[in-house]
Amino acid sequence: MASGKLKDIICIPTSERTREQAESLKIPLCTLNEKSVLDVAIDGADAVDPNLALVKGGGGALLREKMVEVMAKKFVCIVDDSKLCKGLGPSFALPVEITPFCHMHTLRTIAALPEVAGCKAELRLGNVATGAKKDGDKPAVTDNGNYIVDLFFETPIKDVRAAAKALKNTVGVVDHGLFVDMTYQVIVAGKDGSCRVAGQGGDKPWW
Repeated sequence: MASGKLKDIICIPTSERTREQAESLKIPLCTLNEKSVLDVAIDGADAVDPNLALVKGGGGALLREKMVEVMAKKFVCIVDDSKLCKGLGPSFALPVEITPFCHMHTLRTIAALPEVAGCKAELRLGNVATGAKKDGDKPAVTDNGNYIVDLFFETPIKDVRAAAKALKNTVGVVDHGLFVDMTYQVIVAGKDGSCRVAGQGGDKPWW
C-alpha cells in the first residue's frame, strides 16, 4: 500500500495495538461506525475444529474481533497446523470477556454452566495480550475496560453451539471466544512450507 500498488482499501482494526501498527504503516482506517458491511475479514485463531469453529481471544481482543468479523461477507482465518484440533477446549483455553462489576460472581456463574461442565475458570492476570499466562497480580484489562476469564478444559466441549449460547446469555458476560458458523475459509500453513485451504472453495477439513 505504501508503494501505491494496492489501492482503494479501507481497513478496520480489531485492537488498539493493531490500530497503532496500521497507522504507523499509513494504512487507511475507519470503524464500524463508518462502514457496517465489510467485504472480507482476515484474522488468526487459537484453535480450529473440523467444523471450522474457532477459539479466539488469546490476545484479549475477542469482542472487537467478533464485532468486525460477523459483519464481513467473508471471514478468512489463517493459522499454522498446530492450531488444528479434533475438538475445541483442551488445546487452548476459552476466553470469556466479562464486566469488572462483581467479576468473581460472574466467574463462578460461568463455571457452573452445564454447557461448559468440567472446565476450570480462572481470571486472567497481568498483560491481557499474553493469553492465559499469568504475568501479573492485577486483573488483565481489555481495550474495552473489561476483564477476561479463561476456561480450561481437559476434554473437548461437547456442544460448541450450546456452550456459545449459554455463555452469551449469562448476565455479566460481554462476549466469548467461540466463533461458530462464521468462517468462510481456513488457510493452513504446514511445517513443511505447504499451504492448504479448508472450507468453501477448498478442501474438506482433513484433521
